[in-house]
Amino acid sequence: MHDLDKRVGEAIKLFWMTRDRQSERQGSATGRKDAGLRAAVTGGKHLDGFTDICRDLFLKNGVPEAHVYWKQKRSLPGYFRATKNWDLIVVADGHLLAVVEFKGMVGPSFGNNLNNRAEEALGNATDLWAAYREGAFKPSARPWLGYIFILEDCEASRRPVKVDEPHFLVFPEFQNASYTARAENLLTKLLRERLYDGVCLLLTGKQDGLRGKFHSPTAELSFKHFAAGLAAHAMAFSKTH
Repeated sequence: MHDLDKRVGEAIKLFWMTRDRQSERQGSATGRKDAGLRAAVTGGKHLDGFTDICRDLFLKNGVPEAHVYWKQKRSLPGYFRATKNWDLIVVADGHLLAVVEFKGMVGPSFGNNLNNRAEEALGNATDLWAAYREGAFKPSARPWLGYIFILEDCEASRRPVKVDEPHFLVFPEFQNASYTARAENLLTKLLRERLYDGVCLLLTGKQDGLRGKFHSPTAELSFKHFAAGLAAHAMAFSKTH
């Protein structure tokens, strides 16, 4: 996709604009807003730009649009739970080709929210791979699992955070690490432990984000790296079917 950076910038802009609109709508309708900026995500849709990019990457690499599900029919069986609705799945001729999850997080509450995101990401991947191991997706070959995470880049997310160590020491990489550093650690480990085949961490401040500005902490966690892996998997499948 030759215009990938531009498309990602537009998706970032949509992320921030949609959050603002949703916050304003709920505030005017109810006379108050949800605590912790929950109003901004109540209506969903703020990550639709990334859904569109991933869908188009599949289409441009030989996967028919009829096989890509992002609005409905996104439920897959689990192993530790009955089902989960993923954000985007690709099922071609009875084969599960790919699964992608999109998440975003802004302040002011980073601590508990980031822990929740870590638990979700670990749990979702563990459940999917256990279901695959037990034959839930037969006759599928191993699907491609992707995770995109957008994190607000601000003073609070960059500030060093103390850790509680009443009994045992945390690993060195978490000592005085900011929430941004913690997110980078999380996604890097998810990728290197092969819990996910592609991960992406996009950092964006609100003002810059409304102009489509973003960055990734490492090339390994960039959208280009993520998109290359997704496209290669889609192309390999399309050449054999």
